Amino acid sequence: MKNPVIAVALSGGVDSLVSGYLLKLKYKHVFGVHFTTGYEKNPADLTLLEKQLGFPVTDIDLSKTFEKKIVQYFVQTYLEGKTPNPCIICNKEIKFGELLRYAQNMGADFLATGHYATIINPISFPDKKISHCYLEKGSDPIKDQSYFLSLLSGEQLEKIIFPLAGMAKEDVKRFAGSKHLEPIHPSESQDICFIHDNNFSRFILQNQGITPNHGNIVDHNGKIVGRHKGLHKFTIGQRRGIDCPAKEPYYVKQVDIKNNILRVCFKKNLARKQFKIDQINWNFPDSKIIPDIITKIRYSHKGALSTLTLNESCGEVVFNEPQNAITPGQAAVFYKGARVLGAGIIQ
Repeated sequence: MKNPVIAVALSGGVDSLVSGYLLKLKYKHVFGVHFTTGYEKNPADLTLLEKQLGFPVTDIDLSKTFEKKIVQYFVQTYLEGKTPNPCIICNKEIKFGELLRYAQNMGADFLATGHYATIINPISFPDKKISHCYLEKGSDPIKDQSYFLSLLSGEQLEKIIFPLAGMAKEDVKRFAGSKHLEPIHPSESQDICFIHDNNFSRFILQNQGITPNHGNIVDHNGKIVGRHKGLHKFTIGQRRGIDCPAKEPYYVKQVDIKNNILRVCFKKNLARKQFKIDQINWNFPDSKIIPDIITKIRYSHKGALSTLTLNESCGEVVFNEPQNAITPGQAAVFYKGARVLGAGIIQ
């Protein structure tokens, strides 16, 4: 494509601002899109972005879709005794779902964002003959965000550009300073953008208008060791908030919604070797058994060697060594070197 039209998603932070600047240097036709969720503390001043970047920025209200697909998913998953990952779902359904469709309707051929990850596609690598788009880690191992993008389909990856793929965060900050680019949101974005005080349990109760259901805390021997004030407060591997004295700290082993029981154990009893997954997004040649791959069970997890057995949209992962806090509701992401093979939701 000789002169593609590029839409760049602008949050107001330094990453998207630098992305927009780099795209303007490379492409003739660039415009900005900024979407609102309904949970912003203050409206973004888009005129400041337009002045710095030299192209128009359109505000898009996605609050209704965001509430339905992200907030309600988050709340319901917690109430089912699982731990959601709203950022992964937001990337799939909102940023590269609804926002991408809006951008395409406005004439864009591609949507760019300030993510730290690499997409292997024709526009990113025009000198190579690429027949299949796929995702790889970003160059900066500290900021790599491929985990959060792992549920994107090949069709979505075909339409996405990550200008910061080969840059480190410090490079981005220095570049912004050298070009006098000033983000309108100088601080880093928080983990859960719609919960400003980081109090998940209070948000869930207020959102649903429910009263917490108290119940028993039971150790790994089946002994009642205390009482909890609502299972929505807990996730697998959690230590804080259990408040049951013992010879060593307790950790959450299971959130038993059916029996309203919080099952706890000592840290040495927390690890396990295998788990099941579903809702698999697979972007690698078909195979029933895939050995010697790295599986990450949360963003902060370093990843561990494992074998994946696939059965259509479901599967089972067996680690070479037991791993702590394998948490239902979180994403398991599969890597071979830098390449993302696919991902699924832990059951």
